[in-house]
Amino acid sequence: MASVEDGIAAQVRNIEARYGRSLPEWFGLIAASGLTKHSEVVAMLKADYGMAHGAAHRVSLLSRQAAAPAASAPAAPAPVPVLAPVPASPGEVADALYTGKKASLRPLHDRLMAMVHALGPYVSLRRPRKQFAMIQPSGAGRIDLGLILPGVPAAGRLEPSGSFNALFTHRVRVTSAGDLDDALAQWLAAAYAAAG
Repeated sequence: MASVEDGIAAQVRNIEARYGRSLPEWFGLIAASGLTKHSEVVAMLKADYGMAHGAAHRVSLLSRQAAAPAASAPAAPAPVPVLAPVPASPGEVADALYTGKKASLRPLHDRLMAMVHALGPYVSLRRPRKQFAMIQPSGAGRIDLGLILPGVPAAGRLEPSGSFNALFTHRVRVTSAGDLDDALAQWLAAAYAAAG
């Protein structure tokens, strides 16, 4: 019979496979969000990344456990998967996302973030309470930019989001600096404005 630890390890493997990020990447995103309450982190993971409740609950618990000081650890710690340190800044989060085959995409990410910064204040690509975009490196040598543009018809590079992520209405595939053009800037600005 499988142990509790085996069950948690299997759940973590399933979460990483289903949602396309490793635990350290999720921990970095949680740290970058600035959220500290378990219920807020669970809600953010569900709303922003389409996680099922059980997956979001587990990732939030493991993130809290990894971030807790060693002094506050229980006397009889329950074995969990080996966890990397939680990145402390958005730059370190991006460093964790853009490793290996995805490392060449980091300059595109940085230019996209500069475009986002030019729009005005934001928190984790979310206006005070509404997300308007998501930047996600793909294993296919591109960055997928998810946008929430209600009522805007998809055309050309501005594709319908399809199975990319149910939270977004559109996706733009960014493969080179040439894709970071005025049209993309306008779509980003429209999504930012629509988020209020």
